[in-house]
Amino acid sequence: MASLLELKEIFRNADAVCFDVDSTVIREEGIDELAKFCGVGDAVAEMTRRAMGGTVTFKAALTARLGLIRPSYEQVQKLISDNPPQLTPGIRELVNRLHQRGVQVFLVSGGFQSIVEHVALQLNIPTANVFANRLKFYFNGEYAGFDETQPTAESGGKGKVITHLKEQFHFKNIVMIGDGATDMEACPPADCFIGFGGNVIRKQVKEKAKWYITHFDELLKELEER
Repeated sequence: MASLLELKEIFRNADAVCFDVDSTVIREEGIDELAKFCGVGDAVAEMTRRAMGGTVTFKAALTARLGLIRPSYEQVQKLISDNPPQLTPGIRELVNRLHQRGVQVFLVSGGFQSIVEHVALQLNIPTANVFANRLKFYFNGEYAGFDETQPTAESGGKGKVITHLKEQFHFKNIVMIGDGATDMEACPPADCFIGFGGNVIRKQVKEKAKWYITHFDELLKELEER
């Protein structure tokens, strides 16, 4: 197992960094915000807590939560326009710095493609670098389920995305940064996992992550030291 010093060295030499989105790149949990917007906030927030703690499979939790919310296409678009996701302090500067260093930045999320792509645009991350779940709608805009073939729709999916990136781009050092159990599980195949607790602290992640931060400035400082 790599020591903290070795993990920091991997981060400084990373050729790709993958960020979780909900409660990491943005301050909120996208699915909880969508649930509140659709009037079923409390029930869905409880399901999210259980899912993030790793006690139920991700796909089962996602299916159950979306079954309660049943968001229409119009509701999703209205959520993005009326309550756009709030970027976590320091993330814009960190992503800019990584881009300046020639590091590829990816958003790997169990959230929804339409919301995550909105976040990517704010951070100058190409939409091709977004891996997230896709909602499906009928022709009249009513909810029709989600694309269960996406790797991010199931437990272990973020690891599958990282394996795919390594095979496609031959990255030597990929770093995964996130707040939840699904992010920690992605290392390996990620070469380094950094736990993030700037928006919410997940006890399991804080206890098990060798490198745990609460502000993105900590990572900016690591990059400046070189």
